[in-house]
Amino acid sequence: MKFLIPPSEGKSTNNLTNIPFKETDFKFKKQVNEIIKKLKNMKSDEIKNIYGLKVEKAQLIHKINLNIKNELCSPAINRYSGVVFTNIQFDTFNQNEKDFFYKNFVIFSGLFGMISPNTLIPNYKLKMNTFQLYNLWKPILSNELIKENSIIDLLPQIHKKAYLQNENCINIDFAIFKNGKKIPAGHFGKAIKGKFIRFICKNQITKFEDLIQFNDDNFKWDGKVFFKSF
Repeated sequence: MKFLIPPSEGKSTNNLTNIPFKETDFKFKKQVNEIIKKLKNMKSDEIKNIYGLKVEKAQLIHKINLNIKNELCSPAINRYSGVVFTNIQFDTFNQNEKDFFYKNFVIFSGLFGMISPNTLIPNYKLKMNTFQLYNLWKPILSNELIKENSIIDLLPQIHKKAYLQNENCINIDFAIFKNGKKIPAGHFGKAIKGKFIRFICKNQITKFEDLIQFNDDNFKWDGKVFFKSF
């Protein structure tokens, strides 16, 4: 069973190693180089729109991305600092739980494609929809996942485009009932998604029937999604 999870917009700038990205054995360096080449060919007036930031901040992020080969690395689980990842509380895991996390979870990334939580990555910022990167990654990641007996997909819609789902894929979503309607949990769902990942790792779950026993903050499986009423 493989669990697919998204990256986070928020990233720690702390580097826990002295290893630059170019000295790692990253599997998809060829594709990363292709993406960096596309970034280098961008016109100055395109940079702001690509990153969705003010000019000064966008130029700073762009400079970091272009120098990615020389940037120092941290394990992905320490690099990503968004709500999902803070709620995983990785630092509280024992070694068996960490090993389970490393082995069974995969993080989708616009720049790096598919990485393990312990993959060494530098600081960066690049969304999956930039240059429609999901089209670049789709055949590659689909091929990587084709041998998996079961895939639990926790990805947002834009990241789902980066691989081809088959009959072995199960999509897990979180929803709330508000103002008479069932709607996606949105930002609030990020926290519960992190807690869900923590639940899986702490219990080292490998069966779907055990997976749906998750019950936190009044979210319960209703046969289709984890659902909470207000």
